[in-house]
Parts: sequence; structure tokens; C-alpha cells
Amino acid sequence: MTNYIWGLLESWAPTFSGQIQTTSTSTVMTSHGTDVWQMVWHAGLVVQFVLLLLVLFSVLSWSIILAKYKAIHDARKENAEFEEVFWSAGSLSAAHNQTKHLVSSPLAVVFRLGYAEMGKVMRAQSGEGHGENILGQGVIENLSRALSRGQAAESTRLGRAVTFLATTANTAPFIGLFGTVWGIMDSFRSIGASGAANLATVAPGIAEALVATATGLFAAIPAVVFYNYFNRRFQVLENEMASFAQDFLNLVERDLMRRTGPAPEAAEPRGAARP
Repeated sequence: MTNYIWGLLESWAPTFSGQIQTTSTSTVMTSHGTDVWQMVWHAGLVVQFVLLLLVLFSVLSWSIILAKYKAIHDARKENAEFEEVFWSAGSLSAAHNQTKHLVSSPLAVVFRLGYAEMGKVMRAQSGEGHGENILGQGVIENLSRALSRGQAAESTRLGRAVTFLATTANTAPFIGLFGTVWGIMDSFRSIGASGAANLATVAPGIAEALVATATGLFAAIPAVVFYNYFNRRFQVLENEMASFAQDFLNLVERDLMRRTGPAPEAAEPRGAARP
């Protein structure tokens, strides 16, 4: 009995080894002959359109990421230079002249708007012959509004196009999932048409469809990471602008108070009894 079993194994061994060699050879050929680009090339038109759309989203997102990263870097660098020059300058006019070249600094932009508005109001009210107290009150009110407008304008400039990153982060995975679902549907239709339901028939179509999901994640992950990063940096810059606006208002108000002197005491009514 034992000799009989060994004889069967010896007779099957050559055939079994040949099948193993054939399978391994086909696997190697498949692994070398099939890559991501071939899967994209052989994908359906809908899947290819989804992949093209996701690549466009990714390219635009990275363009915004690089541009905003440079803008934030320049803003932080020039803000530090502006603060050093502003607080060391002897007067507002000197600070204005020494910071004209800082075009990327939100603080410098806000200061220039406030300085220009302060000059306009003081010239206008001085020409009309208003008193010093009315002049000071008008300067502070108009200056506060000008600084608020400058802060809003700079916040809008810095945050422009960043919402596209949020759009990409929210929609890219679902667009990729749509391409995957469509590709799997095509695979099942081809299975039904051919009547073969083995792994060799299903795997290529599913692999091509899954490329869409991977591309969607590739576009969404950097977008959501840098969107959160930029929002945090924008909040810091906005807080710096708000703090500088308050400091600038206090500085101007103290200067006006120094010019006008203390408020006069109220006149004592006639006939009042003296202690």
C-alpha cells in the first residue's frame, strides 16, 4: 500500500511542479506588466474623467498651499521688522517713511491706512476751525473705523482662495468613491457578460476602480492638513492686527491729550455759597 501511494506521488510530481512554475511565471509577468499607469489607461471613461478631475483638484490645492505658505512666511517676517521700526521711530511720520517698503506686512498696511486717515481728518477739521477737543474726538473715531477697515481688508486678502482647500478636503474623497463605485459596476457587468466569476476576471477591474479612491485621498489629505494650519496662522495674524490697532489708537489718543492738555474744570455758578 505504501509503495502504491509513493508511486502515485512520483507520477504527479512533474505535473504539479510544472503548474507551480507556470503560475509563478505568470504572477511575475503580471506584477511587472501591470502598474498604476496601465490601470489608469485601461480604466473606463468615467473613471478616467474622475481621475482627471481629482488631479486638477490636487494641482490647484498645491498651488494655493505654496502661495499661502509663502504669503504667511513673508507676513510674519515683515511684521517683526515693522514692529521693530515702529516702536523705535521718533514719530509717526518717521515710522511711516521707514516702513513704506513693507508691502507684505499686515501691520504695515493697517498702519498706513490709519496714518493716511488721521492726516485727512486733522487737515479737514483744522481747516474748518474746530476746537482741539472736537478735533481729537473726530480723529479717534475716524481712525478707529479706518483701522477696522484695514484689518478686514488684510484678513480677506490673506484668506483668499483658502476655502478651496476645504472644498477639496470635503469633496475629493467622495468623488474618488464615485469613480470606484462606477468602476466596480463596470467589473460586474463584464463578469455577467463573460460568465466567468473567478478572481482573475474581477481583480483588474476592481484594482482600476480603487485607483480613484486612492487619488481622492491623495488630494484630500494635504488639503485638510494645510487648511487647518493656515486658519491657525491667520488667527495669529488677525490677533496681531487687533493688538496693534489698539496700541496705535492709544498712542494717538495720548498724543492728542498731551497737545490739548487736561480738560478745564467746570465754571462755578454765580452766587454759590463758599465754604
